[in-house]
Amino acid sequence: MSQPGKTSLSVNVNKVALLRNTRHLGIPSVTRAATLCLQAGADGITIHPRPDERHIRAGDVTDLAALMRDWPEREFNIEGNPTQNLMGFIRDTRPHQATFVPDSEDQFTSDHGWDLNDPAVRERLRPLIDECHELGVRVSLFMDADPQAMTAARQLGADRVELYTEPYAAAWGTPEQAVQLQRFAAAAQAALDAGLQVNAGHDLNRDNLAAFVREVPGVSEVSIGHALVADALELGYDATVRDYLRCLREGGR
Repeated sequence: MSQPGKTSLSVNVNKVALLRNTRHLGIPSVTRAATLCLQAGADGITIHPRPDERHIRAGDVTDLAALMRDWPEREFNIEGNPTQNLMGFIRDTRPHQATFVPDSEDQFTSDHGWDLNDPAVRERLRPLIDECHELGVRVSLFMDADPQAMTAARQLGADRVELYTEPYAAAWGTPEQAVQLQRFAAAAQAALDAGLQVNAGHDLNRDNLAAFVREVPGVSEVSIGHALVADALELGYDATVRDYLRCLREGGR
């Protein structure tokens, strides 16, 4: 579980499922990957089951929910678009956290946050956030780093926002890096001021993670999948998770 003053590492195992799905052998095992990451110290597991089951499948959600019951001190986060297939999984498994992401069904990867200036979006999200709360599930909204949007997210009933960090990752090592860090720091502070907790994710890696959590205030959790699984192909799950935890420590979180 998240601890005050500490940034939790949630490992997204989607890409393990993507590799498995290229054959019919059941390997690599998603539950085995999750277990190894938890044994190495990961604070939680994240999955994003898309309607086309391009990676995580419905059976994986059930299997991972069962696995996470053996790790009651760790967090299970299911993300996706709540107007597609997400809510069924939330109702069935009641994870610790549901992350609402505004993806279309055929979207290649998550690439933008919710537009809470749109009344139709707010109208769709509010009852689904309320339902999650009735189920005892925390809600995080996937958001761009826009300080002005954070109050609206809180007014809808969100508990957290997950800042979409690809613009920061893309600017890493360029003159734009400092500008992006300032942008994300301002958005995170606005979220904290609004009474939200702050998560972050998308293209964070061992190069850029420490600087992000050092400069962006109050990051409760980072969700990392693609880069972490890619590193694990070379280093193994144990060494990779431990190195990401080192990055968080170096960032002072």
